[in-house]
Amino acid sequence: MRHYSEAAVERMMKVQEVIMRAMAKKLKWFEAAEVLGISVRQMQRRKERWERQGYDGLFDRRLGKPSPKRVAVSVVEEVLQLYQEQYYDFNVKHFHEKLKREHNIKLSYTWVKTALQTAGLVPRRGRRSKHRKRREPRPLPGMMLHIDGSKHQWFNDGCYYDLIVVLDDATNEVYYAQLVEEESTVTVLAALREVIEKKGLFCSLYCDRASHFFLTPKAGERVSDKHITQVGRALAALNIRLIPAYSPEARGRSERNFRTWQGRLPQELRIRNLETVAAANEFLRTSYIAFFNAQFAREAQEPGTAFTTCQRTDLEFVFALHYERTVARDNTVEYGKRVLQIEKTNWRCSLAGCKVTVYQHADQTISIGYGPHIVGRYHETGQPLPATAAARPSSKQAAQSEARGPKTKPAVEMPPLRKATKRVASRSGLEKSRSTAA
Repeated sequence: MRHYSEAAVERMMKVQEVIMRAMAKKLKWFEAAEVLGISVRQMQRRKERWERQGYDGLFDRRLGKPSPKRVAVSVVEEVLQLYQEQYYDFNVKHFHEKLKREHNIKLSYTWVKTALQTAGLVPRRGRRSKHRKRREPRPLPGMMLHIDGSKHQWFNDGCYYDLIVVLDDATNEVYYAQLVEEESTVTVLAALREVIEKKGLFCSLYCDRASHFFLTPKAGERVSDKHITQVGRALAALNIRLIPAYSPEARGRSERNFRTWQGRLPQELRIRNLETVAAANEFLRTSYIAFFNAQFAREAQEPGTAFTTCQRTDLEFVFALHYERTVARDNTVEYGKRVLQIEKTNWRCSLAGCKVTVYQHADQTISIGYGPHIVGRYHETGQPLPATAAARPSSKQAAQSEARGPKTKPAVEMPPLRKATKRVASRSGLEKSRSTAA
């Protein structure tokens, strides 16, 4: 008799016992089939094989035979060799896509994952955390955007960089993705400005409670409503709501998105030999963001968009860093160990003692504003720049000037009106006094 495993022998002894009880009329054949979990027809075939071949006839005929659907050994070796030599740092999903697209190996994702885990090339993941209720995405693009940064070794060289990503809650479409040295107020403002210039104004922004978004007086508690950051001030000027997240699970879409970025972007940079931040950002801007959106973006639940056209023409000042200073008696302002000299203006003899706003722009140049007027532009070192516009136009003024078109006549300054007194109290009284004097 052939040698079988203990489990197979135990199973066949049970089958033999059930058949013998049915032959002894202690069980009916359909009851015996139910006990073994097979059909009546299968039960009859097993009975016939037992009568014809004895005990060996009860064993599974497939034991010891290869499956007709098994993958060829050469294909298995090729898959494992490709992963070890070329795609060793890819995740399973990314590697499975490369097999289909680049090597024309059409195997199921489950088979590839099982093969890599069996070979010890990919660790088995543990079970997920407890069940949480899913928040439905917004129905229209532009209703809510997510912004976050992910610190990671994107070049696999031991150096950490932050990847700042802005994505839409309704479609998962990425509008902005760039590598920076560190996520900060300046880099976040640059990202938001680019999205607004490209897509328009959106309704709300969902983010974590980093210090450049909110001030949290005590760890674990709610953010302060009284203190406003530079990012909060810029978004408030554009009527965009800033929403804080109080747990990583609340930012689940961003977290899952970054898990995909971390599992794909370093490998794409490596196989293209991109080793600098500038080269990686150029690759992201020109091709990879569009490829990423084509693969992972989805359709919104409803047609239309919540983006609106931005009418502001002063985004350079909205997304600059604002600092309030007091002008010294010699018409200078101190800012960052630099002394900025304010030149004389035609509309005021001196600004000494006045409160002014210092703007630090994205290109590191500096401006000083007094109300709607710009009274100075400076290089980052503090040296004056050539004078440009005398005032910073508001969005309403800019729209009115564009509608009117070019000016045909220069503006004329009107003399001050004569103050009325008890003796000159009306137009008729003024004419009477003139005639009397003549």
